[in-house]
Amino acid sequence: MPQQLGRLLIIQIGNGEDPGPETFTNLCGLKTRSFSLSANEIDTSIPSCTNPGDEVIKTSRPGMVNRTFSGSGAFVSSVVMSAFMEKVINAEVFNAKIIVPGLGTFSGPFFVTDFEASGDMENNMEFSATFVPGDAVTFVAEV
Repeated sequence: MPQQLGRLLIIQIGNGEDPGPETFTNLCGLKTRSFSLSANEIDTSIPSCTNPGDEVIKTSRPGMVNRTFSGSGAFVSSVVMSAFMEKVINAEVFNAKIIVPGLGTFSGPFFVTDFEASGDMENNMEFSATFVPGDAVTFVAEV
């Protein structure tokens, strides 16, 4: 896989159109972004019943999985940002797509667990947000 541009790691926010098709638009202004894939480890190690003094071999299986997107950047006034802020203020779940270049797209319901607006006297207002799944997320590999 060739090198990928970080700015192409994006989150798209759905407009909630029902009946569809739902339209997804890039959340504009993001300067830094990250997407984390993780799974809890469930310890399945069991000491030997026939020889309890033997060394115990650590074994595990995957537990809960987590798919978290976070980003920060310039707060850009737009129709998409206004609709997004309505979801944040009301703690609502919304459909989103996270596009990971060179890998694929993760789609499903998300909500914002943390949102922060910041700024100083001379620069534009900035924001940061963390998105977590509200239900199962599907993955479609990049072709």
